[in-house]
Parts: sequence; C-alpha cells; structure tokens
Amino acid sequence: MDSLTQITLGAAVGEVVLGKKVGNRAMIWGAIAGTLPDLDVLANLVTDPVSALAYHRAFTHSLAYAVVIPLGLGMLVHRLYGGRDGPLPAARGPALVVTWLFLLAVIAGGNYLMPLPIHNLWSIALVVSGVTILFPLVVHVRELWRRVLTTYENPGWLGWSHLFFWAILTHPLLDACTAYGTQLFEPLSSQRVAWNVVAVVDPLYTVPFLACVVLASRQVLGSRARSRYNWAGIFLSSAYLLFCTFLHFQVVQRLADTLVQEKITANRSLVGPTIFNSILWQGTAETDSSYYTGQYSFFDKSPFFKLQAVPKRHDLLQGHWNDRDVAILRWFTDGYFSVDAVGDSLLRMNDLRYGQVGGSGPEQRPAYVFFFVLKETDGELRAQRIQQGPEDRQAIFGALWTRILGEGG
Repeated sequence: MDSLTQITLGAAVGEVVLGKKVGNRAMIWGAIAGTLPDLDVLANLVTDPVSALAYHRAFTHSLAYAVVIPLGLGMLVHRLYGGRDGPLPAARGPALVVTWLFLLAVIAGGNYLMPLPIHNLWSIALVVSGVTILFPLVVHVRELWRRVLTTYENPGWLGWSHLFFWAILTHPLLDACTAYGTQLFEPLSSQRVAWNVVAVVDPLYTVPFLACVVLASRQVLGSRARSRYNWAGIFLSSAYLLFCTFLHFQVVQRLADTLVQEKITANRSLVGPTIFNSILWQGTAETDSSYYTGQYSFFDKSPFFKLQAVPKRHDLLQGHWNDRDVAILRWFTDGYFSVDAVGDSLLRMNDLRYGQVGGSGPEQRPAYVFFFVLKETDGELRAQRIQQGPEDRQAIFGALWTRILGEGG
C-alpha cells in the first residue's frame, strides 16, 4: 500500500514490540523499518522502466529480506545506543560501514538470484543499500550532536532485530492484500501473491489507524492509554481488512452470476477494488479470444456487472512473444492484457486487471491505470511506461467518483 500506511503500520508494530522498553524510539524505528521495503522504487534512478517495474515489490518485499536484513540493522541500532553485544565493531562509525557492506551484500546477492532478467542489478543494490543506511547515519549524527546519554533500556541487538523483523514483515504481507501483488518468495520464485481485497490507497484503512497511532504517541510512556490507542489502531485496520475480504467474496459471486447471465464461459477471472475505496470493484474475465471487463458498485441497483468485451489481439506480438520486455510485461499483468496498434510503428499493451475508466479509441491515450508503449528497436520490442498526465488523472478520478455512486438497473 502507500508509504503513509506502511509507516503507520510499522510505527504501531514497533510500539507493540519495544514500546515499553525504549519509548517513542520504538515507533520511530518501526516507522523507518516499515518503509524500507519500498526503497526498491529507487531502481527507477539507475535502470530502465521495465526493470524497475519488475524490481518493485520483489526482493526487498520478500520473506528472505524480512528475516536477514533485521539481523544487521538490529545490531547496528543496538550499537548506536551504546550497546556492546554482537560482532560489529564497538565504534559507531566502523559499525555503520560494516552494516552498509552487509546490506549491500545481502541485497546484491538477492538481486542476482532473482529469476527475472532485470538490468543494472549492482547499481540497484548500491542505491537501495546506500539510502537504507542513511536512516541510522542520521541517528548517529544526532546522537553525536546531542551528547546526552539515553535513559531508556537498551533491549540488545536481538530485541532491536525483533522489532525490525516484525515491522518489515508486515509491510509485504499488507501489500499482498492488494491487487498489485508482492513477490514474497524471492529470490527463489517471482510468483506474485495478490489477494485483491484492498486498494493500494484506501483512506478508510489508513486514516483511523493513523489517528490512533498519533494519539498513542502523545500518551505517557508505558501507560494503559498508550497501549489501548495503539491496539485500537491495529484492531480497526485489521477489522477493515476482514470486512474487505468479505466484500471480495461477495463481488466474486456477483461476477460469476454475471457470466452465467451473459452466457460467457470464462477460463479464469479476477476482481479487485478500485483505488481509494472498497465500494466500487473491477472485474475481468478471460475467454479464448477476448477479455470481459466491467465494474460493480455496491450502490448499483442491478446486482450484476456491466461487462464490455475487449479483444486480446495478442497476434500483434507475433514474433516478439519472448522478447525480454514483452516477457516481463506478460508476467507483470499475469496474462491479463490486450494489445492495440497505435499508428504505424507502435503497439500498446494494456493491463486489464485494473480496468478502464471511460472509453478511448486506438489513437487516444487510454484511461488504463497501467499501459505500456512498445516500439521495435534492433529487431526487438522495447517498452516504456507512459504516465498519465494531470488532465488524464483528473478525468479518471472524476469518472471514478461518479461510478462509485452507482448506476440504475
């Protein structure tokens, strides 16, 4: 999900693990740990768009990363607060350098073991590990500047590692609840886990959770009120996820009923909430020659989806099916994509998992959340993601809000 949500979740988890021992530092380090997996977006700075797309929610969102990285970071934070346990150098400066080398080795090793053909893996490891170590470096500089000994208990490097483990692990698990998917099993497998129960940005999940965590942070350390506010945020957010899971199964049945009514025999199908809400859901079903896409709002008078046929036109990729960029995009879309010819020399792959808001002809910019333009270069199709412009986004969100409010039967 979005960074604010992950920071909030990380802070709440940090408070649960070490709040009674280290005070607000538990929330701060939990918030930092909660955002570390998303540093994979820095790949956009050093590699091509398709590689960056494949790298997002990959190794840094894996179970392996959540297990190994906390060992180094936990030991370093323990050292920064005066601890002496563990194999790191006693001095903070050398400890920072050794930890950065550890992060670099783990991330680079995980990167090179990943099965997808991602470019500039070493550069990605350098930038991700470099920004990761900036967080403890800032704390180190702050401690040197303050020159005040901490009055909090140091829970030891295993205690700090425990905090980092849970705050990092909950990040990809929450991401797996979205439709975007998370590669939990990297570097052994690039399989994407996507449970499709909550949108990648949902204020109903985040805002109450954030309010509770903020209230908790303002209470006396170790007090019952602090614990109750923090657990209230965890309970409310978890209850909302369970509610969205219930809605998911309701919508799955709505789509199944629609396919029966329309006499469509689908090979497979999926549903997922549209962004910012859990009321309007997108559905996509695949047949041999076409996809059928549509939306269903719980405010609709009709209990059925209104489906539109979208020809696959995969034949336009003839001779290029296994080109590197095309292969990654086929994997990314989980095979839910259509192809359009744009002019005489370009093709466009449309990701159908997230649907289309409004209509568009083949020469227009489509209102898909994800689409990619393909151009043949040196005998191979190369892709680039085209970002929606401000006018496109305004039109999409305006149509989205109108559609959330429902349609007549």
